[in-house]
Amino acid sequence: MSFLDRCQKVAILAFTIHTISGCAGTPPTNLGVTNGLFTPCPSSPNCTNSQATDDHKIDPIWFSGNPRDAKQKLLNVLRSNEQANIVENSGMYIRAEFKSSLMGFVDDVEFLISDTYIETRSASRLGYSDMGANKKRVEAIRASLAGCCDKQ
Repeated sequence: MSFLDRCQKVAILAFTIHTISGCAGTPPTNLGVTNGLFTPCPSSPNCTNSQATDDHKIDPIWFSGNPRDAKQKLLNVLRSNEQANIVENSGMYIRAEFKSSLMGFVDDVEFLISDTYIETRSASRLGYSDMGANKKRVEAIRASLAGCCDKQ
């Protein structure tokens, strides 16, 4: 392969990575809570939502004790995760962006704390399938909260 061919391949790869990274940086406009509900997951298998009634369903994170204490513990868990960036913290709602270390893909993760549980929604911004990454993330957060926030 000639030097020119290698340069063209590197340029195409760099352009592709730049394009993907740029798209991953734009948050969807439908995030947040309306009347106590998250936006439903799309039909693609790259989202999980504790309020869903279909294949996207995941259990909420149950806790005992004070909701404010549960929120603080959740914030501590998120702040300790190098891939997480808390972008909204208002009342009992938290939204974080999780950025993959390899390609910079961004997933939006939302939390709504009630009196006894934390509702969650985690969705990929790009792609069709996330290979279970959003569910694994929520389960890892659930495990990190265990001990302070388990259902009694």
